[in-house]
Parts: sequence; structure tokens; C-alpha cells
Amino acid sequence: MNIDPLSAGKQLRAAREQLGLTVRDVEAASTKLAARYGNDDFAIALSRISDIETKGVIPSIYRLYSMAIIYRRDVRELMAWYGIDVDAAPSDLDVIAPIKTHRISVLDSLTRLRIPVKMDPAFNLTRTTNLSRMIETWGVVPVAFLATLDVEKYTYGYIGTEDFTMYPLVLPGSLVQIDQSKTKVVAAQWRSEYERPIYFVETRGAFICSWCSVRDHQLIVQPHPLSPERVRVFKHPQDAEVVGQVVGLAMRTSEWRAVPGADVNPRGLDGTPPRPGLP
Repeated sequence: MNIDPLSAGKQLRAAREQLGLTVRDVEAASTKLAARYGNDDFAIALSRISDIETKGVIPSIYRLYSMAIIYRRDVRELMAWYGIDVDAAPSDLDVIAPIKTHRISVLDSLTRLRIPVKMDPAFNLTRTTNLSRMIETWGVVPVAFLATLDVEKYTYGYIGTEDFTMYPLVLPGSLVQIDQSKTKVVAAQWRSEYERPIYFVETRGAFICSWCSVRDHQLIVQPHPLSPERVRVFKHPQDAEVVGQVVGLAMRTSEWRAVPGADVNPRGLDGTPPRPGLP
């Protein structure tokens, strides 16, 4: 991202003049905001407004908010003028890989989304395909527009690089999509492990992605039989809350590492060794 404070200052001046506001108007309005919030950092003095508009001085987060309110602009638009594109957050998440599983709330603030808008006519849903080769055109659309197509409310989670709770079904470093409307743990007989629902659970100070069951006001967190993790039991809902059911999964199969000292031959929940042919 290119940062040009002088250009941003010119845009702020243009936004002010489009509304017919003088620098004294801005100073007076920002002083009211400072009084409302009991914080003088919201106030912008005449000399500071001039420095921001003509000398490339970068405003503080408080003053940027004040100008966004006074100029009737989205604060994210003003941030973009200074080279901070909030909608670039998804592509920037790879700068760090936290070891603990957590909820990703930064995606909730997105206003625009880059999606495929034209597919190759040869695209066949019934065949395994390199999707990137099937996309002819990408486009940017407002997230608000997509909201009309979404009948559920989702949040997103990241599986920590040292979280092997659902290994090998869900690898460390995976991204999961969570349906927050599905918070009730379903009890049933599953024909295979792929049918059994996986839940995203928030405990005190940590998140867990796993199979679950509820018994006598207790939430039983059940890892995959091949995982080195053990069954954990929490008081429900006092000590553990189901955020929702995992309904989507994105993971890389080659970018994870084993936990140092972990059991390389984990046993199942019943103490039996792994089945032949499995790691």
C-alpha cells in the first residue's frame, strides 16, 4: 500500500470544502465531540487542521474519527486515503500463525469482497477441477449486496498451528466457517466420522473445535480418535459455550508441523491403537 499523507490531506480538504465548512467549523464541531466523550484527543485545533491538509501530518485515530463524522464519510474511507485498506485483511492474515485456536472477528468488518463473476463455460461441477483455471473474471462487490443472498449468520475461526484436537480430519492452520444459528449439540447415530457435526466451542480463555456431546449439564469435548488430545468435560453453559457448528472448512495439507514431544502413535478414546494403515 502506498502511503501519501500529502495526497490524503488534499482529499480531506476537498471533503471539507464540498460541505462548505471552514476550518473554524471543523474545530468547533470536533470540540463538541471531545466534550461529549470527555477526551480532548477528539478536538482538532485550527493549526492542526492546516498541518493535516497542507503539510502531510497524519491525524491520530481520534482526530480521524472526528473528521469522518464531520465530513460525513466512512472512517474506513479516510483510512484508505492513508494507505490502510481494511478490506485487505483476509490476504494479510498469513503474516502470523497463532498457536491457539481462536475466533476471527476481523473478517466481520469487511465492506467489499473479491469474488469470481465469470466462469469458464467448460466448468463442470461434477468433476474435480483446478478452480483458479476456471475463473475468467474476478470482481469486487459490496458485502452488503451479498447479505441479501445469505440466509444464515456466519463467523469464522482459525485452528491453531499446535491444535491437533480434530487431527487428521481438521489439520492445524485450517480456517473454519461457523453457523452461529446451530448452537444446540445434536445427539444421533452417525454412519461415519464425516457425518458427525463439528462444533466451535468457547471456553474461559480458549476456543476448541471438536465433536461434542451434552450430558447432565456437562459439555463433553471429544477429539478425533487419532488426535493426541484427550476428552475434556466442562460445566455447560457456565464454563463452555457452543459458538456454532462448523459448516465450511479451508485447509492446506502441506503447511503444518507436529507438536514437539507429541505422541506419534496416539490412541483412540477407548485406549486402542490406531487402525492399520493410518499414521
